[in-house]
Amino acid sequence: MSSEPKLSLDGKVALITGGSRGIGAATVRLFVQAGARVVFNYQRAKNEAGRIVEECGANLCHAVHADLHGTAGAEPLVRSAVERFGAIDVLVVNHGIWESADVAIDKMTEEQWRTTVATNLDSTFALVKHSVAQMKRQARGGHIVLVSSTAGQRGEAGHCDYAATKGAVISMTKGLSTELAPHGIYVNCVAPGWVATDMTAGTLGDAERRQRVFAAIPVGRVGTPDEIAAPILFLCTKHAGFITGEVLNVNGGAVLAG
Repeated sequence: MSSEPKLSLDGKVALITGGSRGIGAATVRLFVQAGARVVFNYQRAKNEAGRIVEECGANLCHAVHADLHGTAGAEPLVRSAVERFGAIDVLVVNHGIWESADVAIDKMTEEQWRTTVATNLDSTFALVKHSVAQMKRQARGGHIVLVSSTAGQRGEAGHCDYAATKGAVISMTKGLSTELAPHGIYVNCVAPGWVATDMTAGTLGDAERRQRVFAAIPVGRVGTPDEIAAPILFLCTKHAGFITGEVLNVNGGAVLAG
């Protein structure tokens, strides 16, 4: 008997969005290491996606080009995962956009608002819709993890579009968890704080803004993609078998939300 628990996804098939870089790429790698076969999408980072597939092995990992702006790209992406590996047991909705520049509400364009909502929220709805339909057909349960943000819990000045979509993701998690529990489908949320990724590089690369960010984090640093990927993996294993509807905060103590 092993002296330590194994976070295993042996025999499972996972669909991970935004898997070519940052948190998504770390999650793809960790899921493959845990025994899963993984399909992930990319939009522009084709070379990065190719390197991940080469690293993980094409028999275990498959990249699909998919634009997840709005609802249209979700069903073909879900279908691609099923065609490649025969099922979907896990859905991780990780992709999203965030405008690094602060934009006051009276200056925010309707285009920015609609683009953020279409990418961060509308596509999440469609991905969950089609993945749940597949999970119900399989009749063996499943796991869904939606990636939110501290901005969805406390808001974020100058980024009301992003905060609104991430707050909606938290509400979706809570509603879907009770709706889907009778089908054996667990729905949870991971809410990261500041993480060192391409998306945050502009802010963290500015000395003044970086200092403000660090000052608000009790542990005194930002997170790494691996530190977000690991909680996502945990929530998809048997060790989280009594957890659903939960928002798991991974933020260095910056937001203490129950």
